[in-house]
Amino acid sequence: MDITHILDGLNDAQRDAVSGTEKAALILAGAGSGKTRVLVHRVAWLIQVENVSPYAILAVTFTNKAAGEMRERVQQMQQSPVGGMWIGTFHGIAHRLLRMHAQQLGLPDAFQVLDSDDQFRMIKRLLKSMNVDDSRWPPRQVQWYINAQKDEGRRAKHIAPSSDHFEQKMQDIYAEYERGCIRSGLVDFAELLLRAHELLRDNDEIRQHYQQRFKHVLVDEFQDTNTIQYAWLRLLTEESENLYVVGDDDQSIYGWRGAKIENIHRFQKDYPAHKLVKLEQNYRSTSTILKAANALIVNNDGRMGKELWTDGEEGEPISLYSGFNDQDEARFVVDRIRDWASKGHARAEAAILYRSNAQSRLFEEYLMAAGVPYRVYGGQRFFERLEIKNALAYLQLATHHENDAAFERIVNTPTRGLGTRTLDIIRGSARAEQISLWQAAVQLCQGDELTGRASNALSGFLNLIKQISSEMAAGNLHEQVEQAIVRSGLIEFHKKEKGEKGEARVENLEELVNAARQFSYQANEDDSLSELDAFLANAALEAGEAQGDESEDCVQLMTLHSAKGLEFPLVFMTGVEEGLFPSQRSVDDVAKLEEERRLAYVGITRAMQQLYITYAESRRLHGQENYPMPSRFIREIPSELMQEVRLGTKVSRPVVNAHAATSGLQKKAEGGFKMGQRVSHGKFGEGVVLNHEGSGAQARVQVNFAAVGSKWLMLAYAKLDKL
Repeated sequence: MDITHILDGLNDAQRDAVSGTEKAALILAGAGSGKTRVLVHRVAWLIQVENVSPYAILAVTFTNKAAGEMRERVQQMQQSPVGGMWIGTFHGIAHRLLRMHAQQLGLPDAFQVLDSDDQFRMIKRLLKSMNVDDSRWPPRQVQWYINAQKDEGRRAKHIAPSSDHFEQKMQDIYAEYERGCIRSGLVDFAELLLRAHELLRDNDEIRQHYQQRFKHVLVDEFQDTNTIQYAWLRLLTEESENLYVVGDDDQSIYGWRGAKIENIHRFQKDYPAHKLVKLEQNYRSTSTILKAANALIVNNDGRMGKELWTDGEEGEPISLYSGFNDQDEARFVVDRIRDWASKGHARAEAAILYRSNAQSRLFEEYLMAAGVPYRVYGGQRFFERLEIKNALAYLQLATHHENDAAFERIVNTPTRGLGTRTLDIIRGSARAEQISLWQAAVQLCQGDELTGRASNALSGFLNLIKQISSEMAAGNLHEQVEQAIVRSGLIEFHKKEKGEKGEARVENLEELVNAARQFSYQANEDDSLSELDAFLANAALEAGEAQGDESEDCVQLMTLHSAKGLEFPLVFMTGVEEGLFPSQRSVDDVAKLEEERRLAYVGITRAMQQLYITYAESRRLHGQENYPMPSRFIREIPSELMQEVRLGTKVSRPVVNAHAATSGLQKKAEGGFKMGQRVSHGKFGEGVVLNHEGSGAQARVQVNFAAVGSKWLMLAYAKLDKL
């Protein structure tokens, strides 16, 4: 057979990966190296050259979008539908198996799949029925615990009894949850994978059937597999050993949700005769961007080792911008995007990447003020997030008791023992008497229609709102907002959520206080709104402002995690500071720090033509002003690949030797400061003036402090003393 058309357009490494004859193969596919193309061509090779039946091929990936794209491209190569071939996500394939073998698994034919929200609600009901204190065993933490056990292949009966009361209660809840799911014929997402593994493990006949059927198993994004997924793949291929996996150990960024980077190393031991191919030629980014990515990631230990390269152009240096605070950083990024769009580029070609969701708020604010449409990719706009809407509802109800929507939203958030029946009584009373929910609740607390427990819980809520209202009477806007958030219990409520989601919610609540601090309100003569009401109105309008739809030309905002797999001509990697990126919780843990570095590697390699790395010298985090050091990730990029951006100018001299270039100069800055002059600062101590720029209110100087290194300071606020 003429096989040239299958290998047409592939580079040497891709050809090697597609046409290999070894049973098992590990294809280390660097960012932008064409991994999907290799997978599709490998399927075509198996069918057209090795005469493998499509019926004997199983291809697994992680998202429905990726599975759909793979199916479409395979069919285009084959120029006909590929009947019989299984292409799908891990969960999709597992669901298909469970439907086909429900009886063997003891499942009803019409079993229902629980999504994450349904699972959470079921756990909440379960805790209530078990009389479990959900302040000690929060539903989110229980949900995380159950799914984590399943991801490791552990049923409740497999976990040894614990002498720790908290741990033992978790096990008891897990066991009761399992019984409830069995009674109701329910299967959650983690259960799909666990059942699929048990199906093959415990049924010899079924296992042998699928081992003989699927002679070739191909896996995309292999570095993201967890324990149970890899165990399932091992069972499927233990007879044929035809397991073809494509992944990148340098892009393993989901350890916090169960992904095991160790699976790449396990694969090499479990399939010792495997073929290893490294795809290192990048078709996305400039040479400069790739050199930066390579220099960064080489600082991680235990890598498989590869170096991205391109035969494309060298490209522009990476632009490094130091904002004097986080607002300056946001303003700078939006200004650069406006410049980009003014030159005829599409706004959708620009992406703003950040480590924490809370960082999006300032970018959204400045984009909106500039009239630049944007989309928050894979997430919600700041004022639409659940925890923000909850906090705003407390503020709304504290200032306007008649706000029924706010009452409904927070009457049982955080949970305070008010059941559905009590809420139905409140609603019914309000409807019958044509009064607000607040008024109805007050009347019911004074009567005897509610049980003593419900009446006490409702009275406690009403008193809490009154207390918040009273305490908010004094103080400026950000203090009012902070007081309401603290009193509401939302901070403690979300701190109990396990993993990054809870941490992100707390960060967003703290960012709401920052938003209030920075809110500027000038009342019109005919405007009677208080500053708080104006703030609430502004939040409602921002939340209601429609995001650009998929077809509109919008700037893309997203977390670095969400950016994986995407590419943009212009990328801003923002907030690259110690304590933020890498995050504070990772700096003392080698494994977590290396995952953060991989995340930075992912961020850098999203950029096709132009990359900006930005950080702020002052950032308000967790309710206080911070003066972070630039991230170690910046220091790990060779300085000759970067150029610093200066206010009022275009990209200027390279970072390398920037300090030396200013030595000896005696040019006067505003305020009489000279280059080389020794100065003192109340917080940073003594230092030397290295540079200055701007004038008037925008004047700032760069000072190298002995204790904390180089910092740019606004002269209007810095309070520098000459020595």
